[in-house]
Amino acid sequence: MAFTAKDVQALREKTGVGMMDCKKALVEAEGDMDKAVDILREKGLASAAKKSSRIAAEGVVAAYSDGKSGALVEINCETDFVAKGEPFTNLAKKVVKTVVEKAPADVDDLLKTPISDGEGTVEEAVQEVFLALRENMKVRRFERAEGHVATYIHAGGTVGVMVKFDVDDATAAKPEFDAMGKNVAMQVAAMNPSYLDEASVPAEVLEKEKMILVAQMKEDPKMANKPEAVLHKIVEGKIGKYYKENCLLCQEFVRSDLFEGSVKGYVDSVAKALGADIKVTGFVRFEKGEGIEKKTEDFAAEIASMIK
Repeated sequence: MAFTAKDVQALREKTGVGMMDCKKALVEAEGDMDKAVDILREKGLASAAKKSSRIAAEGVVAAYSDGKSGALVEINCETDFVAKGEPFTNLAKKVVKTVVEKAPADVDDLLKTPISDGEGTVEEAVQEVFLALRENMKVRRFERAEGHVATYIHAGGTVGVMVKFDVDDATAAKPEFDAMGKNVAMQVAAMNPSYLDEASVPAEVLEKEKMILVAQMKEDPKMANKPEAVLHKIVEGKIGKYYKENCLLCQEFVRSDLFEGSVKGYVDSVAKALGADIKVTGFVRFEKGEGIEKKTEDFAAEIASMIK
């Protein structure tokens, strides 16, 4: 009995098993869908479907750079215990290295890509770790950047940062640049800026912030009677504070033991000391599980509903 790509997709949706395993099962079952499901169950693969409803909000953020490009990857699982285990952390290291070396277009493309330092595809490697640990897990997202980057992983993968630089190869190879890059990445991890610099703030965001500031001043009895033009002039002055709080290069550098001033001032001071031109061109910050709605269990309510 022949089968099509749609059959493979249908089996995947039915069982939660990877595409290649579904295809192999359909080949073995000669296209019989029910028999293919049984084959996957016999191999212990289809049990993943039972776990797929569980929310995978734990996990790690991993980073890797080969000097020519770098990447961050977030892989999620169900429990912190599994996230800290060697099989899961090793998987994350291999996946992020794959992103750097193979440059996949997106997560779906990444899952089909042969994994670095291993056998089979990324999807198959994830499936293998699932079979060993029996927890729902998912490659959630990645970011890859060409050129010189600095990376930093905080608290064993809770937060990961990648900072992109425009700098020549000789300067990038110096330990002083390496230390500076890590310090800037740590700044991003600690202070979580929204934008790179003043020019990066969208006009609509800035306009909304100005409107909020004007409204706040109108609520202040000391400011309420001032002319609109005066209020807007004061607002322009207050916007500077917004930049300092939300733009990386405008923020106060947290390592005041190394430099007192803005992050841009710190980078410029290192560039001057090295006799080079260094520019921060962007950054990415992943926080494990951000945006994932975690399920809260109310066992008392669940038991009460069962005995009614």
